[in-house]
Amino acid sequence: MKSKLFKTLCAAALALGLFTFSQAQTQAQTKLRMGTLAPRDTTFHKTVMDMGEAWKKASGGKVTLTVYTDGQMGSEADMVRRMRVGQLQAAMLTVGGLQAIEPEVGALQNMPLVFRDFDELDYISSKLEPELEKKFAEKGFVVLFWADAGWVRFFSKKPLLMPDDIKNLKLFVTAGDTATLDIIKSFGVKGIPLSVTDILTGLQTGLIDAVPTIPLYALTGQFDGTASHMTDLNYAPLVGATVVTKKAWDAFTPEQQAQFREAADVAGDKIRARSRVEADESVQAMVKRGLTVHELSPAQKEAWSSFMEKNVYPAIRGKIVPADKFDEVMKLLAEYRAKEIEAPKDVAKQ
Repeated sequence: MKSKLFKTLCAAALALGLFTFSQAQTQAQTKLRMGTLAPRDTTFHKTVMDMGEAWKKASGGKVTLTVYTDGQMGSEADMVRRMRVGQLQAAMLTVGGLQAIEPEVGALQNMPLVFRDFDELDYISSKLEPELEKKFAEKGFVVLFWADAGWVRFFSKKPLLMPDDIKNLKLFVTAGDTATLDIIKSFGVKGIPLSVTDILTGLQTGLIDAVPTIPLYALTGQFDGTASHMTDLNYAPLVGATVVTKKAWDAFTPEQQAQFREAADVAGDKIRARSRVEADESVQAMVKRGLTVHELSPAQKEAWSSFMEKNVYPAIRGKIVPADKFDEVMKLLAEYRAKEIEAPKDVAKQ
């Protein structure tokens, strides 16, 4: 009896030892794979590479991060699927990809002409992000940092000055975004679903005539060579986040997680600040090589705003952005703007 018990205890100890050894080996060889659509050597790429170096240093060389740029891992939806099956552990995604995890994140980006400036965007983001992070965690993902890449503008082969002008163009729509495709079709706009890696070819072959994107991406993608007109309208912010699977994150020690988060915060702040500057620099660079920038008159801007309020917002609410989240953003913005109007009065009283 004692001999049997001794053998059982020895077997258990051996199994525990092997498990502990396996854990140590895994931690010693932790290799994280991150996917992104961001072009190689841009601020986005360089900054997450710097973050990876900080992680490597903080872990004593035990954690390494490999970043796959330019859509090497497929579309953002593909990257989310790869993370779910363990082929990727992290991804830097725009709202388009993040919505595959949590639909409510659409409120930060998919409400065109709602945000007037970065102050309003930053305010709404500060209100929504904590709750969104909890929902991401519930679905198996940890948000490392949030950032934005400035304002989406329209780049087109012909001037696009009024809402009706867009009806005469073949507009790029991200492949798989059926909700947006259905909505723009209902307005008489011909949407052409493509992978973002096929935009340049689509422009050159005439498959598409216009692309809503940020200036930096238009510059690096050389879209302006064919789509040589830019509408100077802050259509919507391009918001995103870098996420890691909870499974990969939980493998780190609490001390490592704290150090990694510190490096991630630095990365997010750098991307946000630099991207907003690069947007203007990118436009200036494209103007030098032939881009025509069309500044809109007050009447033209009002026409766009009116079109959004009467046609687009009712279609977006409940379909692309959950109705309650859409209403929350509108309520928070109204409160923020009211405070901004009252602020000068309060200063005057002091």
